[in-house]
Amino acid sequence: MLNYIWLALVVLAVTIGGWNNRLNEVTAGAFDGAKTAVTIALGLIGVMALWLGVMRLAERAGLVQRIASGLHPIMRRLFPDVPPEHPAMGSMLMNMAANMLGLGNAATPLGLRAMRDLETLNPQPGLASNAMCTFLAINTASVQLIPTTAIALLAAAGSVRPTAIVGTALLATLCAATVAITSAKILEKLPFFRLANQTGASVVAGAGDLERTTGVEASTPTTPALKPAEINDPGYSEHPARRAPSTWSSAILVVLCVFFLGLFLRMVFPHLFNLPLDPASTTQNPFVRSVNALSLLAIPFLLSFFPVYAATRGIKVYEEFVEGAKEGFGVILKIIPFLVTMLVAINMFKGAGGIELLTHLLAPVLAPLHFPTDLLPLALMRPLSGSATLAILTDIIHRLGPDNIVSRMAATIYGSTETTFYVAAVYFGSVGVKRTRHAIPAGLLGDLAGVIASVIICRAVF
Repeated sequence: MLNYIWLALVVLAVTIGGWNNRLNEVTAGAFDGAKTAVTIALGLIGVMALWLGVMRLAERAGLVQRIASGLHPIMRRLFPDVPPEHPAMGSMLMNMAANMLGLGNAATPLGLRAMRDLETLNPQPGLASNAMCTFLAINTASVQLIPTTAIALLAAAGSVRPTAIVGTALLATLCAATVAITSAKILEKLPFFRLANQTGASVVAGAGDLERTTGVEASTPTTPALKPAEINDPGYSEHPARRAPSTWSSAILVVLCVFFLGLFLRMVFPHLFNLPLDPASTTQNPFVRSVNALSLLAIPFLLSFFPVYAATRGIKVYEEFVEGAKEGFGVILKIIPFLVTMLVAINMFKGAGGIELLTHLLAPVLAPLHFPTDLLPLALMRPLSGSATLAILTDIIHRLGPDNIVSRMAATIYGSTETTFYVAAVYFGSVGVKRTRHAIPAGLLGDLAGVIASVIICRAVF
């Protein structure tokens, strides 16, 4: 799927750029895309090392497995091919929680770790498994409790109630997530995307069968071989020696949790502690303050709780953290070629004026459906580029006013959709997957559902 999309973007960019006499912009877009890709990837190294170290501690202490087992019924339905106690379950849960709280700097490394864990179960390297496609669809349409960036833009522009989009974004992203997951489950059963059965034949129908081209029957392993990322680590074992929790170690964890609970209550209900209310919070209800408090406290809590929990289980926290952090650089090196390839094509298409052309062609079709034409560039750009979408959103808010219904629609769209192609390039690139099967269509359908739901919900609410 990405082969066709990438080739179409490049060919259309050159064609449209030549027609519009914008070949200079096409060339500049290609070089800017390559530069941006490397800048993004290098900027992720430190954060990636940090969260891989934290996840290593959580996994070695058995915490990830405990988290996964607690939500086994839900995860089992979403990912029936993943064993309940596999580390991928915990990694995916941590990624989903980070996305819900808007912790972008934590969500991406956790998602990359989850994708690497899923790759250990993948019997077809280079080909996305059903679990990978479902996980990517969830990421491209993940439920977000608070669209922090969109709210900040509305507040900066002088909105009288910038948090008004919290409810609309939550409902729209629920619709997007539902459509994305449903699409992934339906598409994986279609002949074009379906994986081969256990008797062999092709890997993916329509994707270039080994049997058809060579006359040799391609076999699929009946049981996936595990390829742990730590297999080259001589000190690694699937079941490390853990110390049973003692009374004092449990007490330490309880004290830590009570401390953070006190911080949470102080931020949500400052009047109970005789503290002055932050002027920025005067217009926020307790729910919004609760989510903001969770977003602020989540990372400090994780960075302290995981090491303390591991230490109480007898894990050598410093050594294990270093071993986990070592993996970060290797993961980023794998991502760079995929990210460069995708961002070059996207920036070429943008530079050629492809978005403006699509907006012009679709405007007459969408006008009778009462879809605001001001939202078209934002909706078309959202799956391609987060920074460009943010610029378009900022322009809409300042041009129409922060409390205009179209501005609120635009902010809701921004908070309930994701940059699908960027996520696909980064996540699949981290494990060397080149054939993404139905992951992109499922993610784009989720984005489309988020856009439509945002317009309908905002019209009903505002």
